[in-house]
This record gives sequence, C-alpha cells and structure tokens, in this order.
Amino acid sequence: MKKISLALLVLVIAFVPARSSYAGKSSAFRIARLHYGGGGDWYNDPLEEPTLLKFVREHTDIDVDPHFYPVNMSSDDIFSYPFIFMTGHGNIRFTDQQAERLRQYLEDGGFLYADDDYGMDGPFRREIKKVFPNSPLVALPYSYGLYHCVFNFPNGVPKTQDWDDGKPPEGYGIFIGKRLAVYYTAESNPSDGWDPPSVHGDPEAKRLEALKFGTDLIYWALTH
Repeated sequence: MKKISLALLVLVIAFVPARSSYAGKSSAFRIARLHYGGGGDWYNDPLEEPTLLKFVREHTDIDVDPHFYPVNMSSDDIFSYPFIFMTGHGNIRFTDQQAERLRQYLEDGGFLYADDDYGMDGPFRREIKKVFPNSPLVALPYSYGLYHCVFNFPNGVPKTQDWDDGKPPEGYGIFIGKRLAVYYTAESNPSDGWDPPSVHGDPEAKRLEALKFGTDLIYWALTH
C-alpha cells in the first residue's frame, strides 16, 4: 500500500484550534478522547486511538503521537487538540458550560468525531442539540469527499459491525460554514475495528476497512 505523499506535518499545527495551547508541544498529530458526564463508558477500548494512529503513520506522511489522551470539556486542554473522539454505550450529559465550551472549540477550528458503540445514539443526538441548537445533524451523501480522500468508500460509512436491528450504517455531519465540524457514525461502529484483533476478534478484512476509514477521517479533518 503506497503512502500518501503530502506535507501534512505542517498542516497539523495549521489546523489546531485558534485558542490552542499547542505552542511548545510536539507537532505530532494527537487524538483526544472526550470525557463526558452522564454515566456512559466514554473510556472504553483505550487501544483504539493508538492502533489507528500507528496505521495512519504507516500509510500516510502524517506525523502522529499514538497514545491515549483523555480530555475533559471543563479543562482548557480541550483546545490543545485538533481532533476529539467520543464513543460509548450509554448516557451522555453536557452541562450548559460544557456545551458552550465544545461549541467554542468547534467554531475555533476543532473537529469532533462521535461513534455510536451501540447505545449512545439517543443521548448524543439530544446533547449535540445543546451545542448547536439551530444546526441539525444531516446525512452526508455517498459522494461526499470524506469518503474518497485517501481510501475509497463508494457506499459511505463501511458496515464494520453487525447490529441486531439490521439497519444500514449512516454518517451525519454538522457544518460551520462549508467546514465539517462534527461527524457522527451510527449503525456501524468503525472505531471497534481500530482495536487490536485480540480485543473483539473481528475479521481482518473488517479491521482493515475500519482503519482505512479512520485514516480518511483524520486526513479530511486536517485538510478541510
């Protein structure tokens, strides 16, 4: 598999949120795991981000820091990451202050990827309305560039997990201007496929598809 030849080392810094405290830190791209309230297991599967980032390092020129970094919305550290990831199986609760802080982070140029690990769909949709009450989640068409930027996904979000309800996978977004600021996947759970094979026992083909999809997510967030 050929590496993507792009000068993305510089872009990591260029796309960090405006109020970021990134200055003086490593320029390597990092993902932060969002620590939210409400009782859901925001912390589950902490090997997902490191495994994905190692794959990204192998298949692109993006310099990465493949570690697990939790971040609380009440902390200024949220502004130190260009990409925030949230997942879980249960309830989510944002205080008004946290919702406002997350909105500021996203309006300053940050990116949020949320992946339903089966069980957080209703709570996520409810809480993201606190962040953007006038900007509903919209389904992204299969032709949207995110699905074709590094690896090609002609049918949009890959079906990396088999839900009991049999519904097709969906990808939703919230835009600030023309920029995708929030991306949400449901009925698919690609982030489970980022784990090492020993964690879930997923078929290798499914894991590879999930890792490729995660690479597209990172590339798109850094370049758009």
